[in-house]
Amino acid sequence: MGSWLAALRGGRRRNDEPPQQSGPSRITEQDKAVLNLKKSRDKLQQYQKKISEQLKKERDIAKQLLRDGKKEKAKLLLKKKRFLEGLLANTDTQLENLQQMVDTIEFTQIEVKVVEGLKLGNEALNQLHKIMSLEDVEKIMGDTQEAVEYQREIDELLGQNLTARTKMPSQQSWRVLFQLSYLVCLVNLSIRSVPRTCPKSLPRTQESEHRKRQRRDKLFLHRLYYY
Repeated sequence: MGSWLAALRGGRRRNDEPPQQSGPSRITEQDKAVLNLKKSRDKLQQYQKKISEQLKKERDIAKQLLRDGKKEKAKLLLKKKRFLEGLLANTDTQLENLQQMVDTIEFTQIEVKVVEGLKLGNEALNQLHKIMSLEDVEKIMGDTQEAVEYQREIDELLGQNLTARTKMPSQQSWRVLFQLSYLVCLVNLSIRSVPRTCPKSLPRTQESEHRKRQRRDKLFLHRLYYY
């Protein structure tokens, strides 16, 4: 009886004990940024897998269109394929670069750039979503008024002329493709502009070279952004 009462009292004491409180959250803003970048990267990888399957199907369809004498539709299908491949390659590379920056550079130096990078990454994903639905092939192959209008919209989006250098869409589409590259260049420029130590002054030769390099970088960024 005594042992039973002691156990009962002990149980009550344990139940009366306040619950243990977990410690404060250790998730930093840098952790959140890295997580968001990884999510964007994973979405791109999912798109790449879906596109690789779709492109295999579209290559066969393009061959059939050529055999049927529908060269313009086959050309449009191949142009869309080329655009998607280039856009995925560019956005995937830049997202990987941003993730490396978050991992290796002091976060306070690039916090604003990471936010801008995520925004541009989302814009790229939205653009992919517009032109890669599985129903696109059927619309391109069709001869209805809706299909003809859709083909015209896709052709305008991809651009009538491809640049000779890269076989990618012309000036208007190039600005979309270069957004992430422009961001990475800005981050690199800002990092080089912030010295890790604080010397009182630079020798004249080093100071002159530093200014020349900054001017060259800024000129390059201006040309890249307004290409």
